[in-house]
Amino acid sequence: DSKIELKLDPEPEPEPEPEPELELKSELENEINKEELDLSKKSLFKSFFSKKKKDSLNKGLKKTSTSFFDKISKVLIGKSKVDEEILDDLEDVLISSDVGVKTTLKIIDRIESRVSKDKYVGTDELDKILKDEIINIIDSPVDQEKFVLSKNKPHVILVVGVNGVGKTTSIGKMAHYFKSNGLKVVIGAADTFRAAAIEQMEVWANRVGVDLVKQNMGSDPASVAYDTLSSAINKNADVVVLIDTAGRLHNKVNLMNELSKIKRVLQKKHNDAPQEVILIIDGSTGQNAFEQAKQFTNVTEITSLAVTKLDGTAKGGVVLGISDQFKIPIKFIGVGEGLEDFQLFDKKEFVDSFFNKWKVWYESFRFKHYKPFTQNN
Repeated sequence: DSKIELKLDPEPEPEPEPEPELELKSELENEINKEELDLSKKSLFKSFFSKKKKDSLNKGLKKTSTSFFDKISKVLIGKSKVDEEILDDLEDVLISSDVGVKTTLKIIDRIESRVSKDKYVGTDELDKILKDEIINIIDSPVDQEKFVLSKNKPHVILVVGVNGVGKTTSIGKMAHYFKSNGLKVVIGAADTFRAAAIEQMEVWANRVGVDLVKQNMGSDPASVAYDTLSSAINKNADVVVLIDTAGRLHNKVNLMNELSKIKRVLQKKHNDAPQEVILIIDGSTGQNAFEQAKQFTNVTEITSLAVTKLDGTAKGGVVLGISDQFKIPIKFIGVGEGLEDFQLFDKKEFVDSFFNKWKVWYESFRFKHYKPFTQNN
């Protein structure tokens, strides 16, 4: 009898085992829900990004990703090992994807050093190595969950860029981003030279529901900037002033003088203003975007970049080159027409979407080329 009791005694102990599994499952679900709640409290951007914006980013970079993967797939077909020939072909792929020669050579050199160190690198490892090196080359803060604003409000942003890059649209979408994060925004229509610039800015201000300060066409841009900042201070605009500026580059001296004057006038009202000078560049122009960045960095100090129109082009690689060569962080990218398609830049998510088509292709490639061997074995 005692033996039977001894056999029965341990029985109840294993019984709770299924319960921890259920608990673990519910704990995981709770963890996910809790994480989403925490992220929404910490940053509206991050919680939205994980759902809607990732799809938007994948869609916006589809042309770039497809073009890149089409070229890469031709390089890798029939190859199992990364060798000098593959690296030469990869160099051509990166240059033809508008990454830029200097940045491409830097990436290839780093991959070469890893290949020589590891002696053997399979083509199946190349995507991870390339992704790592591209992420490392992008000049952008690791934690890009939210736009960092100055404590001494209002946070003043001067927006510059040549005409036609989407400057006015970008300001409207930036205003929407800040307002959706619960911030009071004032826009200044200081591009008083371009026909219809003020009217377009007014349309955007009304669309996103923020205040606009304007004067007549031909007015002094510095005067508009001063009035905008004064209005923002009076209205206790707690964070942001977005000031549109003229996009003429045919006379650098005049543009330099104009921007210097705007800065001097702003500093009469706010010692730290402008805290940010954002250059808007058109990603669809490829290497011309380099020229835009080069010319403006010669004219004024640029603190960050916004790259627009990436959805309509296969030239999204230009983002990598500009970030690397100018060492200026990218704050926003435009990947579509919608308000939510103007996204705060996250380099890991960007590179992940950049490689999106490669992931799909490589899984298919592995299935086709390696499945027969596993079946025979």
